[in-house]
Amino acid sequence: MRRSKYRRASSRNNWFSGKRRIIAVAATLVAFGGIVTVTQVSNASTDRNQKKALAACDGIKAPARSDLSTETRKGTYTTNNGSVTQHADDGAGETVSTQTLRTRCRNWVMNNVGDTKDDEATTPPTEPATSAPAADPSENPAENPSTEPSEGAGNGEQGNGGEQGNGGDNGQGNGENGNGQEGNGGDNQQPDPQPTESQTTPPPGAGLGVLTNSCDTSQLAPHTGFQDGNRCVSTEFGEVGEAASNPSLLITRAPRQVNVNQAFTLRVSTRNLIRDRFLAAGKGGYYVESSVLKDGLVRGHFHTACRMLANTNSAPAPDPVPAFFVATEDSKGSATPDSVDIQVPGLPTAGTAQCASWAGDGSHRIPMMQRANQTPAFDVVRITVRGGRR
Repeated sequence: MRRSKYRRASSRNNWFSGKRRIIAVAATLVAFGGIVTVTQVSNASTDRNQKKALAACDGIKAPARSDLSTETRKGTYTTNNGSVTQHADDGAGETVSTQTLRTRCRNWVMNNVGDTKDDEATTPPTEPATSAPAADPSENPAENPSTEPSEGAGNGEQGNGGEQGNGGDNGQGNGENGNGQEGNGGDNQQPDPQPTESQTTPPPGAGLGVLTNSCDTSQLAPHTGFQDGNRCVSTEFGEVGEAASNPSLLITRAPRQVNVNQAFTLRVSTRNLIRDRFLAAGKGGYYVESSVLKDGLVRGHFHTACRMLANTNSAPAPDPVPAFFVATEDSKGSATPDSVDIQVPGLPTAGTAQCASWAGDGSHRIPMMQRANQTPAFDVVRITVRGGRR
């Protein structure tokens, strides 16, 4: 008997039919709808973050111009037949306008906040995200004095009575006139440090080509608080006071010459330095404490060191240990200048000694200053050490 070629389908193979198929399709649509909804919500949140960040850019204003040195040629120029670039006042006079700062901010936001942050560089909007900014009163044309820089002038000589005065033979001048070429800084020459996921405002210095602002990009091992090199220090700089409250220091008394191994005294005057913070480097206290202010003044100490110079024609090697070194902490110091006498037991060899004093914050660093063209709290004298008593 011939078997029929139309056999009845098994009921066991029909599980994905009828109601089950409808349920599966519905589940797929629900899942797809959920994905679309989540995506839309995420995009909307990202869009709001970007708009908020762009709006914040409109509130940026250029800072007021800082005071500049009186005898320095203004701007950036070259000396030594164009081979050396000089930045007057550490670049403090090379100001930017409010509009430039706002444009940098929008550039950063468009490239780091929202969907465009992983794409190629994005052109920022040419108009502010909100209403047009008000005119900035700090925007003035750059100064371009036509006068030539003054010649260097020496200020003071060594005093009498076997001690050095405060002046020293410190002539200064601007050297040869250059063409005022720009230095190597420039805008957008280096990528800015990568922002965190939640960051929606540009970090300080955005658009200037900052190499990095943390140890996240360093390949070196973390610094441990001990005196190890080739490490990355993650301790934040900390607090910086106003210019009038920044520390200053001066060696007010020092001998012009001494004999080998002859004890002598250096008198050091400090201002705006509370000498009550010291963390021993040998105990792991090196570069571990941020700068801390008390009533606007730096808390720290000051150092004094003397080393013998091999010659006075080139910079000395930095690594040899000095003949003498102390850190002074006496729980004194205020906005009023005071002095401390440092007793040096003697220097071991004949020649020229360099004795220096400099302020230190809690992490032994020279304290920060408000302005870029302020002189840090340090001073140096040279002392002739004569061969004789040994």
